[in-house]
Amino acid sequence: MRRLGESAFGMLLLVRAGLLALVALVLVVAGVWTSWDTASTAMAGDERGTVTVRSCEDDECTGTFRNEKRSRSEQVTVSEFVSGGEGQTLEVAVQPGTDHVIRTGPAGVLYAWVPLGGALLLASLVLAGGLRMRRTAVATGACGALIMGGAWALLTF
Repeated sequence: MRRLGESAFGMLLLVRAGLLALVALVLVVAGVWTSWDTASTAMAGDERGTVTVRSCEDDECTGTFRNEKRSRSEQVTVSEFVSGGEGQTLEVAVQPGTDHVIRTGPAGVLYAWVPLGGALLLASLVLAGGLRMRRTAVATGACGALIMGGAWALLTF
């Protein structure tokens, strides 16, 4: 009877570890899934050009988009956080099927991966607290913090 109890407890520990590993994996996959649409446009968008920011209100700025392929310019929107304010000229890529543009370059790419950085920070808490994998958690959390801090630093300075 004692051995049966020990094996049942061992099985519970194994199930707990498996579930927590699954939670950490789901967090990271959700971060990649959320970031991918924006990041793929920022890294390899088909239609690239520049936008000159004209006005900002709420959380979006509007501006004039120009590229080499089109002779006419068009009005587009860009997130206010990445725009740098009125009068700025930014290199951007058009998000397919919309009039929204995504900033390109190192700042835009890191900003597009910010949801993954947040997911890595959350997963590091699960790894450290639930799975007792402290070194892995520190590395995971550091990667998430570097993504988020790098995006902030490149967009701010």
